[in-house]
Amino acid sequence: MNDFLLFLHVIGAVGMGFYIVLPALIGRASRLAGTGQQGLADGLASGNRLAQYFLVLQFLTGGYLISQKDYTVLWMVLIIVLFLAIAAVAGIMTKPIKRISSSIESGQSASADIRKAQTMSVIVLVLYLVILYLMKYPMFKDIA
Repeated sequence: MNDFLLFLHVIGAVGMGFYIVLPALIGRASRLAGTGQQGLADGLASGNRLAQYFLVLQFLTGGYLISQKDYTVLWMVLIIVLFLAIAAVAGIMTKPIKRISSSIESGQSASADIRKAQTMSVIVLVLYLVILYLMKYPMFKDIA
């Protein structure tokens, strides 16, 4: 059971890898024409939604896996806070991504929404990289 949940946890981490390429993809949106921006924004919104499903998978499998070993309280708190921060910022980022598409439809400039989405995507990327580091080098309680 433990191995299967670890496998699902790794699948979830791979699915969240979308957040690694997201800043580059959003940066590309500013160099595209109107319909290209709209299509990219629609794809990014779908990708973000899918990555959020992987966040749920991470939460469920990680909750079980964290109970199986003796981690320090500091490590557990850091992981949970970083996880919730990723979930919050990624959720907030959905609105500017969707507004890019609606701005293009109404003939308005989407540059402000692109900048907001890019800033938030960089924040999510940094948080994700910190979590990856902490997962690779977890803190265990000293068993003496």
